Amino acid sequence: MAAFDSTPFVRAQGLDAATALVRRRRDLDVPILAAACWAILVVAELTGASAALHHHALIEGGVPLMAAVPIFLVGWLVMAAAMMLPASLGAIQLVEGAASSVGWPRRARSTFLASFALVWTGFGTVAFLGDVGLHHVVDTTPWLAGRPWLIEAGILALAGGYQFVPLKRRSLAACRHPAEPAAPVSMGTLSRLDLRHGLACLGSSWALMLLMFAQGFASIGWMVALTALMVYEATGRHGQRAASVAGVALILAAIATVSGVAVGGP
Repeated sequence: MAAFDSTPFVRAQGLDAATALVRRRRDLDVPILAAACWAILVVAELTGASAALHHHALIEGGVPLMAAVPIFLVGWLVMAAAMMLPASLGAIQLVEGAASSVGWPRRARSTFLASFALVWTGFGTVAFLGDVGLHHVVDTTPWLAGRPWLIEAGILALAGGYQFVPLKRRSLAACRHPAEPAAPVSMGTLSRLDLRHGLACLGSSWALMLLMFAQGFASIGWMVALTALMVYEATGRHGQRAASVAGVALILAAIATVSGVAVGGP
């Protein structure tokens, strides 16, 4: 039996076989990167290495702050890429499509990933340094040190309440419908668009990622659940509604945390 020849179809689409193959490979680059990050996280948890990257271990373990921050950020960026890149595939394809018209698809993807890393590195740094301050407050406040569930409930309530804040709604709308690059396309235009999209996704998801920060690197179940939520919020038909449902669930979880302690005693 003669082998199927796809050349006529490829030519009908205005592509030669080599260009079509390159485009297919390029489309897989980001999903492969996200999958690799998930694999690293799973291996780190199975081997126990993830515990060493937890912010509590780095802060309380005697690691100098100048060393603890970059160590934490390595793991944090792997986790952010695993959780956030799947929700950004549409925006990446939009930017690459615009850049293809001037022959810059790879540069456009690299710029997008650099903007992504910049935004989430900034947030991770602020979260880590904020936790350093929180540890100091807890260590010097015996009443609070004896009630760590208050912090857990507070973070759950914050993440749940933020789901209903107008900034969350506007940022999520921007993530769901990323702006198209203005003509004429330039790397400066694409860089600004990438940064705006990254900031919009930060505005949409920072509270959920703060919740993930609090849970730490060894919580694969939380990572999977929050990733599924953020991907559906950004790409699902009823993403805004899902955000509200998640907000209610998180607030109820905060109430349950406080109620459980009240019933069981401190």
